[in-house]
Amino acid sequence: MTRKCCAATSTNDAVASNFKTADNNTHIVPGGHGYAFEVQKGTSFRIIDLHGQQIVDLMAWVLPYPSSLEQLSMSYTRYALNGCAPPAVGDCLVTNKQEPIFKLTADICHTHDMTFMACNPAFYAEKGLKGHRNCAENIAEAMKPWGMGSYLEATAVDPFNVFQNTPDTTLKDLGCSRPGDFVEFEVLKDAVVAVSSCPFDVDGFGGGKATDVAVVTGLKPESA
Repeated sequence: MTRKCCAATSTNDAVASNFKTADNNTHIVPGGHGYAFEVQKGTSFRIIDLHGQQIVDLMAWVLPYPSSLEQLSMSYTRYALNGCAPPAVGDCLVTNKQEPIFKLTADICHTHDMTFMACNPAFYAEKGLKGHRNCAENIAEAMKPWGMGSYLEATAVDPFNVFQNTPDTTLKDLGCSRPGDFVEFEVLKDAVVAVSSCPFDVDGFGGGKATDVAVVTGLKPESA
């Protein structure tokens, strides 16, 4: 049975309102923008789609950044999962050292992409949208405090595209998450994580407008 996807409606505000008085462990990432944060081994973090149909690009680097040279890798993860994508609850995302960095411990949407690059300046320029906000620059901007100087450093990493349904668009919309859907990861290595609430809003995608997402850090792992 195919799961139908919800379009963003005014009722989605009920989900988003739960985060308006967020504590210090919750950060609201504005639609079309990025955010970076450090996570510690033995904790968990959660990414929540507040309004529905919002893709989130996720990249990560093992600390200390950039000297460790170790980063989350989709190609190594696909290999570790024997080509299966997306990962199931209990599976791990791995680094370019072929070592686990995050364990997926909860997943409401069950639909994510591990094949496509982050949208970038050239991607939009080809569409006649030069200057459009994009995930590569969002992540570089968020990572500036850690020393990232160019969006090209972000494009060197293929993201884990949370809530993106690229491989199966004949059955589900490209963005098919519902308000309140989330993923949660247990942290297996100290890392800096960068996310971008994807600005792609062409042809009515995602309701034609990038929307806010929430990041919750410092959670106790379910396995603890």
